[in-house]
Amino acid sequence: MITSTSNAQVKALSKLIKNARARRQQQVYIVEGIRMFRETPEDRIEKIYASESFVKEHETLLAGKDWEMLSDSVFASVSDTKTPQGVLCLVKMRENRLEDMLQQKNGLWLILENVQDPGNLGTIFRTAEAAGATGILLSSDSVDVYNPKVIRSTMGSVYRMPFVYVEHLPETLEVLAEAGIHSYAAHLKGKNSYDQEDYTRGTAFLIGNEGNGLRDEVADVAECY
Repeated sequence: MITSTSNAQVKALSKLIKNARARRQQQVYIVEGIRMFRETPEDRIEKIYASESFVKEHETLLAGKDWEMLSDSVFASVSDTKTPQGVLCLVKMRENRLEDMLQQKNGLWLILENVQDPGNLGTIFRTAEAAGATGILLSSDSVDVYNPKVIRSTMGSVYRMPFVYVEHLPETLEVLAEAGIHSYAAHLKGKNSYDQEDYTRGTAFLIGNEGNGLRDEVADVAECY
């Protein structure tokens, strides 16, 4: 059992929780809580860390898995939540490619520009999964999907909803148009009501920053707004 916050593994966990660059470099991220632990695909779990109290109550859930026990105080020090549930996992990132995602015809897409609030992004992931979306494209300046707050807010949808970060949204929208995907921008200058359009074909919805909305150069590439 690890009983010191000076332990190398504990320091590494803290860095992964706080530092997006460290996550990208190692291609792993942290998920925390029993629900997320249960939903994580086993082939993507690198290692599990559990508090002493969690092990006493749920040791059968850890059977056959690679796990390490932390004292309750050490687990609390590394946890990103105020009331830790006692279990977190190191999870391998999944690589998605836009070319592969475009293989699905007549898909439903969400295109996000500069979305900054972790809770908002997690909610978007849950909503996209519930609506049967094909995937989510995010501008490179959007909040990191692997931010622990985003991960918790997805409630597991992050495991099932393909997503890709893109450098230049206008160019990406042109690629989508060439693939037969029709784009609709949520914009204050919008002329049509949402219930006036045909979404039975390939469709992409563009959503902008919480405070500023979509930039004009992005909205102007959309087929309609």
